[in-house]
Amino acid sequence: MVNIQKAAVIGCGFVGSTIAYTLMQKGTFSELVLLDAVQAKAEGEAMDISHGLPFAHAMDIYAGSYEDIADAAVVIITAGANQKPGETRLDLVQKNSRIMRSVIGEIKRVGCEGILLIVSNPVDILTQVALAESGFPGERVIGSGTVLDTARLKYLISEKLEVDSRNVHAFIAGEHGDSELAVWSCANIYGIGLKEFARMKGYADFEKEMDGIYHAVRDSAYDIIERKGATYYGIGMSAAKIAESIVRDSHTVMPVSVSLSGEYGLSGLCLSIPAIVGRGGAEQVLEIALSEEELEKLKASADELREVLGQIRQDF
Repeated sequence: MVNIQKAAVIGCGFVGSTIAYTLMQKGTFSELVLLDAVQAKAEGEAMDISHGLPFAHAMDIYAGSYEDIADAAVVIITAGANQKPGETRLDLVQKNSRIMRSVIGEIKRVGCEGILLIVSNPVDILTQVALAESGFPGERVIGSGTVLDTARLKYLISEKLEVDSRNVHAFIAGEHGDSELAVWSCANIYGIGLKEFARMKGYADFEKEMDGIYHAVRDSAYDIIERKGATYYGIGMSAAKIAESIVRDSHTVMPVSVSLSGEYGLSGLCLSIPAIVGRGGAEQVLEIALSEEELEKLKASADELREVLGQIRQDF
């Protein structure tokens, strides 16, 4: 039986440990299991994070084995090689797909029935690998997708227009990577169209600013990695938000990586698309009316991922 108050994080590097730390601070779960290929690493992170419990919420955080995650409601997978300076997310695909297959094999062995949340990069590809290897229903295997990219987009728009980022409604879709697209046709500030709001703020032509914002979002990871070697705070908070949406059954709309079955004319791959996330995982994929240009960009993004899948599909 699934314990809705229990989660597991597989992979205790920068991203995995940051997710665990964020979940502890939010008090989302009452039990959190940490796993890593290096057991001592998982033990150290569990000890360090647990020492902050007197300042947060009561919960049990410990390093464990795959047997300990059998009843976890959410299994967050961050295991994999890190993205190095100058390396794209897709460059990671061969080595990380092998790691993912190994992890999923262990999850199946212990009979885990929870939701799999894939965070390892390239996340859309690895979500597809996890889905194929696990044999789970599509709604139970989701990737962190472009949830972080969307947060970056909202932040940059809010900075440019000097408005609360929580009033910005916009999202990034497609690959979590170089071929992603900003869905400007749906963007608004508290219900006011983005360009109209920009005009109110004194921008006669906001198109150039929008292009600059998109490129800043797309290249954010590269810029951060160049400066500090890795990204983990933003994705840590993003993954924790997805996990929270599942355990609280909040039916939150967010652009997670999901298996497509004909939506937008696409199928046979996982792509970052707005979906309703709740207790059942990705409970409904939303087919939004994109502009013709946006739909073409989405399909081009899918083509890039499909090409990579074709190169590794024989392996899973």
